[in-house]
Formats: sequence, structure tokens, C-alpha cells
Amino acid sequence: MSATMQQRVALLATAAVLAGCASVSPDGLRGDVAQLTASRTGGVQAPLPPTDPAARAQAQESIARWLAEPLTQEAAVRIALLNNPGLQARLAALGVADAERVQAITLPNPHLTLGRFANSHEREIERTLAFSLLNLITLPWRTERLAERMQIATLQTAQDAVTLAADTRRAWLRAVAAEQVAATHDRMVEAAEAGTELARRMARAGNWSRLQLAREQTVLHEANSQRARARLAAATAREELNRRLGVWGTQGQYRLAGQLPPLPATALPADGIEATALRERLDVQAARRELDTQAARQGWSRAGAVFGDIGLAYSRNTTAERDGGHRDITRGWELELPLPLFDWGGAARTRAQAEVEQAAAQLQDTAVRARSEVRSAWLTYRTALDLARQQQSEVVPLRQFISDETLLRYNGMLASVWDLLAEARNSTQAVAGAIEAQRDFWLAETDLQLALTGSTLGATRSLGASSSGTAPTPSSQGH
Repeated sequence: MSATMQQRVALLATAAVLAGCASVSPDGLRGDVAQLTASRTGGVQAPLPPTDPAARAQAQESIARWLAEPLTQEAAVRIALLNNPGLQARLAALGVADAERVQAITLPNPHLTLGRFANSHEREIERTLAFSLLNLITLPWRTERLAERMQIATLQTAQDAVTLAADTRRAWLRAVAAEQVAATHDRMVEAAEAGTELARRMARAGNWSRLQLAREQTVLHEANSQRARARLAAATAREELNRRLGVWGTQGQYRLAGQLPPLPATALPADGIEATALRERLDVQAARRELDTQAARQGWSRAGAVFGDIGLAYSRNTTAERDGGHRDITRGWELELPLPLFDWGGAARTRAQAEVEQAAAQLQDTAVRARSEVRSAWLTYRTALDLARQQQSEVVPLRQFISDETLLRYNGMLASVWDLLAEARNSTQAVAGAIEAQRDFWLAETDLQLALTGSTLGATRSLGASSSGTAPTPSSQGH
């Protein structure tokens, strides 16, 4: 084999090795997403939907087991991350994007051109093997750039999973609190029914006027209306939780845990929350990577626009005379270079500079928003904790004290039965208010955790939309 042929073979072998280095992730990058979400799902170690059929069947068995027991907040998050169809579609889309990345950095197949030409004197056969040289030259850069794109897409998918976990926690909190509040309204209706029945009997005996009876009936109607609204709120909150869990039909007949988690003994400190948000938030990380990607591709933008594609081809042509049978073989190569007569890459350079400035401004805006959101979330969290503690430690005990004192006065014939029934309704209302305050605190705590480690809804998605314009990939057409 000649030295020239050895060089050609070596070049093709090098290209094949470089192209073969890229491979699709076996799990569709779900392991990377799971690693990002491990510490951002409210302390719940929840796996993501597996791709293996056997593992999926095992996951469904685990879901059925969790639904057979009173559903806790941790179990709800686990079920949502395993069973939510929207998250499964997002993870599948990430796998598609990974496959497209590998396809984009795979060298295009070379072009083989065969031609047969004949006239009255001779016959000519042309054979040309061509491939894109620019695709080979820019392969390392394109590999790095697309890897950055996939990291940003992975961060976006992780944000979807973290947001789903937070939404599931909120839905569980609302559903449990709504059922507890509906139970308190049942007790208020019972007290109103007792008062109305007693008023009706007293009116029949002539001891009460119709006006007094009408007032008690109005109280009963209002209590029934409030109970109906409470039951509707409980049903809609449960349906919202079902959507997060991805369950329907008989699976939606699970029992919820009886009560909300107790209030914490101490509040999370405000020290260092801004630094934590800037370090841990997924949208900030995505904005940093976007800036790095735009800065790295800036230098290649003008060259790609000016030169477009560089082609290299090897030809071997055979010419045979019809009369004498003489054969003549012509070998050679050709290099195709575009001439920058009209486009010198000025627009491409300007666009690349503007995209770097856009990414830098986006990073700054994301950081400012992260700082503000985490401060607002902490203030809401701290106020909600103070209000919930006030309801539990002051308001409810005061209502209970008033109820006990009213009962003593009733026993001593110093208070009427109407005072006793009215106080029973007030005490029940105070319990409902304490439940709602406890729910509001845990909702604020969920928002604070999301502001610290995740991001606001759609933050990383806007990054992906703003960075959709990428440098033109070298064309695979031509030589």
C-alpha cells in the first residue's frame, strides 16, 4: 500500500473513531436528572420512572402498596415522580434530545459518485468518494457545544421534576386540610340543627316567636351552605392531587392521612438564604451554562458563516478506447472552498456578540430574581409560622376556655342553651381557622424550599426558549 493510500486510510479511521465516541445514554439521562433532584424534593428520596419493563412493573406494585395505606406526603411525592404522565413525557423528550445530539455529532456518510460516459471512440467511468471536511474539523467543538445544550436540557427536566414534587406537596396539604375543615363544618351543622330543632319545639309550645325561630333557621341554612362549600373544596383538592399522582378510577379511592404535620419547633434562619439560592437553584445554574455556551461559540460564528462547508473528494476515473482497447486511469483529489465575496461574517459576528450579551443579562436577571424570590418566600414563611402558632397556642385555647366557662354558666343556669350552642359553633370555627393557618404555613414552607433549590415555574423553560438560536451546523451536502 502506497504512502498516500495509507494517509487516506488513517484519516478515515480517525474520523470513524471520533464519530464512534458519541453514544446515546442508556437510561435517557434519567440518572443525571435523578442526581439533580435528589436533594430538591423536600427530603423525599424518590426514584424517577424507570425504562426497563420489569422495573416499571415493580414500580406499579409499590404504587399500589402505597395507595392501600393512608397516603402520607412522602408517599404522594414518590407516586407522583413515578407515575405522573407529564413527567414521563418530559423524560422521554430528554431521551429524544440526547439521541438528536448524538445524531448531530455523528459524521455524515461519505458520498460515492459513479458515472459512465461513452462516445463513438471511448468509454469513461468516473468514481468519486467525497465527504465534508468541515464536519470533521469542527467535530470536537460541536461535541462540546451540544453537550452543554444537553446539560441545560437536563437542568430543565430536573426543574420539571422538582416543580412536580412541590406541586404534589401543595396538593396533598390542601387535600388533607380540606377534609379536616369539612369535618369541622359537619360539627357546626350538628350544633345548628340542634338549635333549630329546639327553637321549633319552643315555638310550637308558644315560648318563642316566629322571628326567633327564623333566626335559628337562618343559622342552620348558613351552616349547610358553608359545609357544602367545604365539601366541594375537599373534592376539588383531591382531584388536583389525583392529577399530580397520575391516578384515576379505583386508584383514586385511597385514604388520606388524618392530619397535617405538626408545626416545627424552630423556624429556618434567614442567614445565607440568598447565597444558597444562587448556589443551588436550577435556573441560575442553567443561566450560567447558557452564558458559557454562548461565549464558547462566539469565536466560531464568523468562521462558520464565511466558510460554510469545506469539501474533500478523491476521484479515480477510467477511460477505455473502443477500437484499440487502451485503458487510461486518472487519479486525483479535489478540495472545495467557498469564496467569501459577499458574506464576510459581519452579521454572524454581531449576532454572536448580541447573544453573549443576552445570556449575560439573562444570568444577571435570574440572579436578581432568585434573591428577591427567596427573600419574599422567607418573609411569607416566617409570617405564616407566627400566625399558625398564634392560632394553635392562643386563639384555640381561648375559644376552648370560653366554651368551658359558658358550659359552667349553663350548668349554673346563668347562660342559656343558645349561648352554649353559639359558643360551640365559634369554637369549631376557631379549630377550622387553626387548620387553615397550619396548611398555609406548610404551603409557604414548600414555596421557600422551591425558591432555595429549584426555581419559579417556567424560569428554566424561558432560558431554553431564549437560547434556541444556535450556530449553524456545517452542512453535510456537497463534497
